[in-house]
Amino acid sequence: MSDADTADKARRFTIEAGPGDAGVRLDLFLAGQMPELSRTRLKALIKAGFAARDGGTIVEPNSRVKPGEVFEICVPPAEPAIPRGEPIALDVVYEDDWLIVIDKPAGLVVHPAAGNWSGTLVNALIHHCGNSLSGVGGVKRPGIVHRIDKGTSGLMVAAKTDAAHRALAAQFADHGRTGALERGYEALVWGAPHPPKGTIDTLLGRKPQQRQKMAVLAKGGKRAITHYAVIEGFRHNDETIAARVSCRLETGRTHQIRVHMAHIGHPLIGDPLYATGFKTKARLLPEAAREMFEKLPRQALHATLLGFAHPRDKRLMRFESVLPKDISRLIKCLSEN
Repeated sequence: MSDADTADKARRFTIEAGPGDAGVRLDLFLAGQMPELSRTRLKALIKAGFAARDGGTIVEPNSRVKPGEVFEICVPPAEPAIPRGEPIALDVVYEDDWLIVIDKPAGLVVHPAAGNWSGTLVNALIHHCGNSLSGVGGVKRPGIVHRIDKGTSGLMVAAKTDAAHRALAAQFADHGRTGALERGYEALVWGAPHPPKGTIDTLLGRKPQQRQKMAVLAKGGKRAITHYAVIEGFRHNDETIAARVSCRLETGRTHQIRVHMAHIGHPLIGDPLYATGFKTKARLLPEAAREMFEKLPRQALHATLLGFAHPRDKRLMRFESVLPKDISRLIKCLSEN
C-alpha cells in the first residue's frame, strides 16, 4: 500500500474485514491493514470523522469489526509543519524516501524549545526535505528518534514517515540489545581512566536543586550503561594529562557520556556543565594545546558511529564520521608533546 500521507490531496482507502478480524477493535484492525500509519494517527482520523463503515460515518475507534464489513478511510494531506523550515546548511550523509542521516555540527540545537524556537536541526530538516516529508502524526515534520546535545557533534538519523518513525523509535528503545542498533562516540577527557577499558552502570536522573544538570543517583532515575575504552593517552612533563576515549552506549540517557565520565573522575575536556572544576587543568597543557583548548567552544564529544536496521527492508545501515576539525586539532597538539 502506498503511503497515504505523501500526496498533496486527500487519499481514500477501502478495506474489507475478513473472518479472522471478527471482534477486533476498529483502530487495531486498520493499523494492521495500513502499517504506514500509526494506531494513534488512525484513532485521531476515526474520531475526526474520516472513517466510514458500509457508507455511514463511524467515530468510535473501539468499535468492534464484523466479517464482511467494508470500511472507507480518508487520509487528508499532512498539515504544514510548525515550526517552519529554515535554509540552514546540512551535512547529509544518506537520504531516501524513509529517512535521512546527517552529521550534525556542534552548536546546532536539535529540537525547538524555550530559548531556541528557530535555527534548529528540525527547522533545517523541514526546509531540506520539503515534500519528501510524508507526515509524522499527520504533520509534515521529521521524526526525531534520538538527540545529541547542542555542543556535541556527529551522526543522527531522522524519520520522514510514520512507519519509519515507529520502526526507528523501537530500535532506539531497545538500545541494540536484540537488534542492529549501534551508537559510538569519541571523546577527549581529562586524565586517563583506569582501568583503560570498562563499563559504567549507574542510575541517572535530574540533580536536585540543579535541574539543568543530570547526576548519578543512589536511587530513582533510570539505568544508564556506558562501555568505554582508552584509545590513546597524552602525556606532558611525565604526567598523563588527557586521553582519547571511545564510548559505546547501551542506553541513551540525557548527558549520559558526559555524566558518566565525570562520575569516574575524568570529565570531558571543554564540558561547560560537568568539568567546571577542571578548568585550572588547562595550565598543565602544552602551550599549543592550551591555545586550542581556549578556542574550543564546547565539550570534546563526537558521535562517530551509527548503525541500525532500515525500517523498510531491515538491511543493515552503518555510518561512520571522522572527528571534526576542532577536536582533531586539539588531539594533534596533544600528540606533539
